[in-house]
Amino acid sequence: MDDDGYDGAAELLDGDTAVATRVTLRGHFDPISGHYRWYGRVAASPEVTALVAAGARRVTLRTPHGEVDTTLTDVDPWGRPRVEGFGPAPFPVLSDLPDGG
Repeated sequence: MDDDGYDGAAELLDGDTAVATRVTLRGHFDPISGHYRWYGRVAASPEVTALVAAGARRVTLRTPHGEVDTTLTDVDPWGRPRVEGFGPAPFPVLSDLPDGG
């Protein structure tokens, strides 16, 4: 089964600052915790780099499907910060299991 996910437009909100960006997000139900876990990367850009450099680690991530509070962490060598969360995801989530028959 493929993981749930979203690739597309998003905004990072930090107080009065809104940064348009793109994200790649994936997620899955974690049977041990009983929660949905989502995670991904924010596309590198001068505006995203400025948010991270300014210490704006706690942000709101908004997609056309919803918004969640998250943290910008673990910037990779290409300048893309990681985002993650447990619970509601900022993208549609599969709610039915595929027919195993």
